[in-house]
Amino acid sequence: MKLESSQVELGKKAPDFSLLDASTNNLISLAAVQGERGTVVMFICNHCPFVKHVVEEMVRLANDYRILGFGFVAISSNDAQQYPQDGLEHMWDFARENHFTFPYLYDESQRVAKAYDVACTPDFYVYDAAAELVYHGQLDDSRPQNGIAVNGRSVRGVLDALFNSRPIPQLQKPSVGCGIKWK
Repeated sequence: MKLESSQVELGKKAPDFSLLDASTNNLISLAAVQGERGTVVMFICNHCPFVKHVVEEMVRLANDYRILGFGFVAISSNDAQQYPQDGLEHMWDFARENHFTFPYLYDESQRVAKAYDVACTPDFYVYDAAAELVYHGQLDDSRPQNGIAVNGRSVRGVLDALFNSRPIPQLQKPSVGCGIKWK
């Protein structure tokens, strides 16, 4: 089912977390992934066609901006009982196959998704250096089969503004994707 991301109040502090990383089996906290200039928290899952459509750009985005001082993390909060392909062992495969250079964490309890008020995958949250939310929404205007190239323009514009100490773009379009598979 196609769903839009929920509206979240800008300026809100990033909710803390400590979740299991699918690649290393280590617990990873928000503090461990924060960048000196800001942090991008991406809620994704393995099976969603909207995530599969943008996953290469997510990796490019992380590779382009990590060296500029931004932290990146992906979190999956889907119920693996209902959707076994979103379980921890498959997350490891997905991260490896897509060359993730950032942690891919499993929110088994779904507490983190609720704290962030996540509605769909993919869903992007950008925090500034003080861990205050400056952007919530889409990666870009591309969707499966809409013919628009995947370029990460929406999130890249926010990261460029943070990096260059410019005002954050006011236009923040909601993300569109698969609804979170709640327990």
